Amino acid sequence: MGGARSQVNKAHKTRFASKASRHSHKIDKARSGKPESSHRAAVKGARAARVQRSKAIRDQKRAALLKEKRSIVGSSSAPRVIVLCGLSSSAHVRPLAEDLLMFAAGGDEHLTSNTVASSTYKLRTTVLQAPYGDLTSCMELAKVADLLAFVVSANSLYVGDSSSPIDEFGSQCLSVFRAMGLPSTAVFIRDLPSDTKSRQELKKATVSFLSPELPEDTKFYAAETKDDLHKFMWLFKEQHLSSPHWRNQRPYVMSEEASIKPGDSIGLCTLIVSGYLRAHNLSVNQLVHVSGAGDFQLGEIDILKDPFPVSERKKIDAMDSDDNQIQIVDTFVPDPLNQEPLLVENISDPLAGEQTWPTEAEMEEAHENNKQRKLVKRLLPRGTSEYQAAWIVDDTDDEGNDSEDDNPDGAGMVIDEKDRSEYGSDGSDMDAVSHCREKFDEETIGGTEMGDDENLTNEQIQAEIKKIKESNAEDEEFPDEVETPLDVPAKKRFAKYRGLKSFRTSSWDPKESLPPEYAKIFAFDNFARTQKHVLAKTAELDRGSSKDCAQIGSYVMLHVKNVPTDVASKLCHPSRGLPVVVSGLLQHESKISVLHFSIKKHDSYEAPVKCKEHLTFNVGFRQFTARPLFSSDNINCNKHKMERFLHHGRFSIASVYAPITFPPAPLIVLKNRDGEQPAIAAVGSLKTVDPDQVILKKIVLTGYPQRVSKLKAIVRYMFHSPEDVRWFKPVELWTKHGRRGRIKETVGTHGSMKCIFNSSVQQHDTVCMSLYKRAYPKWPEQLYQI
Repeated sequence: MGGARSQVNKAHKTRFASKASRHSHKIDKARSGKPESSHRAAVKGARAARVQRSKAIRDQKRAALLKEKRSIVGSSSAPRVIVLCGLSSSAHVRPLAEDLLMFAAGGDEHLTSNTVASSTYKLRTTVLQAPYGDLTSCMELAKVADLLAFVVSANSLYVGDSSSPIDEFGSQCLSVFRAMGLPSTAVFIRDLPSDTKSRQELKKATVSFLSPELPEDTKFYAAETKDDLHKFMWLFKEQHLSSPHWRNQRPYVMSEEASIKPGDSIGLCTLIVSGYLRAHNLSVNQLVHVSGAGDFQLGEIDILKDPFPVSERKKIDAMDSDDNQIQIVDTFVPDPLNQEPLLVENISDPLAGEQTWPTEAEMEEAHENNKQRKLVKRLLPRGTSEYQAAWIVDDTDDEGNDSEDDNPDGAGMVIDEKDRSEYGSDGSDMDAVSHCREKFDEETIGGTEMGDDENLTNEQIQAEIKKIKESNAEDEEFPDEVETPLDVPAKKRFAKYRGLKSFRTSSWDPKESLPPEYAKIFAFDNFARTQKHVLAKTAELDRGSSKDCAQIGSYVMLHVKNVPTDVASKLCHPSRGLPVVVSGLLQHESKISVLHFSIKKHDSYEAPVKCKEHLTFNVGFRQFTARPLFSSDNINCNKHKMERFLHHGRFSIASVYAPITFPPAPLIVLKNRDGEQPAIAAVGSLKTVDPDQVILKKIVLTGYPQRVSKLKAIVRYMFHSPEDVRWFKPVELWTKHGRRGRIKETVGTHGSMKCIFNSSVQQHDTVCMSLYKRAYPKWPEQLYQI
């Protein structure tokens, strides 16, 4: 047999080839102007372009990573903040904090600050202690922590010891930290035995016990001897620290020193905060937020000489200089034309919606339009002449005559349109109507609010608490059901409510009948696009070298002007024991709008959380008081049903009036208790900012079949007068067994009615009618409380 031969396939038929390919051998390649391998060269060029583009992207990522590393670890970076938090009462945090500071300072026993610079490790470190038992302080310190270090005692693992490495307060702190967003975490294990074998076994047992409660990248360190601390410092220096995304979006300063300077106005002062600038560059024209106090403008930014230099040479120069003299390197003063105004509420014109008297030109125009109005002919029977048809017109002044035949009183509930409950009622009933509305709103929210505790006895307080718990249980068993009053007509008491043909598809105008508070708030045409532009401005501020901008990592002195003197005194008081945190605000973040949070009730909170109850919201660096409105989260619907209580085991939407914040932002809801630490009521996150989101309050009126005949039934106890039956006749009925129906006519004089359904009705069924009105959150009396 012959040798190996390559396979030769049959060429394509000529009739399938193009004319150019059939005559290509006749054309001289030199005269054609195309190179022989033009297609191959094009493919090679495209590949080279892709390689070049990939290389450029790779170089950009490498440069960004190198810049980030230098800003975090370099000599010009801000000190790394270590927050020590004890997970049980047996974990002693203070000795460990003192050992860490002394070891990082090179054995210096006379430390006057929580921040030290180590020339050995080429690192600056700030060590803070979270007070055990104070949940609010632990939260505030965790917000600024670069490394959240949990301290546990190995003695709690011994057999027979009643304590545990994580007690109730420790587990509460862990749940709050997880909801808030954990930075890099570590665990210090104390009280280990000196025996090597027992030490390793006990450390292994501690790791296995704590690992399920902490992130996967948590590092465990023994913290007994100097060698242990030396090992930790070397590893800590090279560790890449992660921080929550919401904190990386805004510049902030954690105070090393805080003082008060008297202001020009009475009751106002200038708060002076000195510290390192972190996360982003800060412009003097930006607004800032002082945690717990509010939003303010900057009067000045001073760039100071670094008080904690890493190099020995700079440290000697700093010691030689006068300690009492503040060395100012540079100063930034705001530009009145470019400084962002401190605008919280919109200044509305109360007469903007008033109807003015028409002018002569407008009246003349209306008269001409009436003359030129077309006459619309009705449908006529056969045999009607054109002359007869010309006299039969649809006059607009006689609209609604057909409905009067069905409703002799001339009044009726309107479905999917604006509420027309004022038809058929004179002005003398308006006071009664408003009184009934207010009374009903108070009752259907879940009971009236508790009065002042000073004016109530213990028995009255217990009765109020019992009433709220019973309302919560009743709301879970019979949601939205209310009783029709006997003494007030239903069309007056439920005058603000309307029926909907379909909750999902029926229209509801978001601009209709807005409350007065909506004149004070701000709204966006496109919130996502606005957020994109605002974050782009922040990135541009970091890239550019603006003349009015303090660079990240520099030691700055912020002059926060027009701060209330009493608030500033509380912030700077030594007994507070917490650093003052000043964070830069993005554009529009000082303005009030309607914020919607995705919220879930905390597992440890057993008391009912009532709608529009006073709660403390912790959103990022902000802490404010709000009265939220709870609603269900409907994904495929633009309307949301109001919930009277926050229930366990499911997510809801909490809507509040609050300063604008761009997501992502975590939410921790606290409930203040008299004489006790605030309890964690709920956790969640910011979803969106949208004043046009429609939240509907639903009520269900119920009646019971008296006589049933196939598809028809006589229903009673839903209404108590024939006028109410005729008023609510257009609204659809439904039963708890899945039947649908409508009101046909009234029966008798006591509110009974004949109804017809789409299927046979059982005697023990319950007939229901759903009514809706739009609900709004409550405006807070005082936003910030400190």
